[in-house]
Amino acid sequence: MDDGILNEAYQRLHRTGPEFEGWLSNHGPMAVEALVRHGHGTRVHRWLDDYLRRLDELPRGLRPIDDWRAALGDPKRAGDWLTHFDRELRDRPWREVLGTWWPRLLPGIAAGATHGVIRVGHAVRVLLNDGAGPDRLAELGQALGYWATRWQPVPGAGPLTGRSDVPAALAGVPRIAEQTGGIRERLGRLPDLPQWPGVVTALRPPTSPAEAERTLTDLVHRAGLDYLRFGHGNPVMLVHAVTAPTAVLRTLPALDPGLWAPSVAAAWSATAAVTSVYAAPAAVPPPAVAPGGPAEVFARAARHGDAHVVKLADAVLDAHAATGDDRVLAAAGYAGQLI
Repeated sequence: MDDGILNEAYQRLHRTGPEFEGWLSNHGPMAVEALVRHGHGTRVHRWLDDYLRRLDELPRGLRPIDDWRAALGDPKRAGDWLTHFDRELRDRPWREVLGTWWPRLLPGIAAGATHGVIRVGHAVRVLLNDGAGPDRLAELGQALGYWATRWQPVPGAGPLTGRSDVPAALAGVPRIAEQTGGIRERLGRLPDLPQWPGVVTALRPPTSPAEAERTLTDLVHRAGLDYLRFGHGNPVMLVHAVTAPTAVLRTLPALDPGLWAPSVAAAWSATAAVTSVYAAPAAVPPPAVAPGGPAEVFARAARHGDAHVVKLADAVLDAHAATGDDRVLAAAGYAGQLI
């Protein structure tokens, strides 16, 4: 990976806020990390030249985060949260900071339409695979700060108590009747579904760290295949049914194994919720998508340029590497057709 390009991109992006035009998430750090990782770093700065025009300035802080529980999910404290994590990551090892805050933030996995956890997943992948550095630590801090700012639980989520495997659990996810409005409005309708309390805990709980990893791998894989059948319902938002559990899976190696089972439960709640509120009610036959191996699939996504297409391609390449299932690669091409 070209460390120089990624560090320069982070420097440019860290002058901007985590959101723009209201609730829209800043996808820049996630997209550029994927582009650089998959060998398309030469596209990054030109892509950023265009993308940065849309972004807001870095928000200013008001006061220190003293009572963190009271400040969770308060968008007016965005600058305070960013400052808080910048300081924490200067004072303490990043794994220690992550280990402290992951269980605090995990119940609010719906934050920013799951972009909080997704951005953390990209930042942790860099730190685990490529080493730490000031810009990379700053990115983890901004990612954690954004998650804390928009912290939002999935209604009814909690420990897994079901007996279903991933395919059966996904097949049982109902759709909300009124698929309109933003994600907060849509999530607010989940308790109206009589089946929801059983669905959100339907997965069989993992009994070991290895089983937790297998369950998450299967969840990413199956959600990617489901995108081919239901993605036409909301092509952009349904991407997060795949990318949110991918982010959790990427973060597991940096966490204490005791956190893996609750991480699976939270990832499942995110995928189930996004599926329920955005997936089409009826499946369509998988579309015809141009064939190609992983490198070509990502290259097409990079040429397309949309951040969601890039991030979905990045996620399904992970799923393909883990499962060898060529079908899942088609999800990125389908997103490119729809978005």
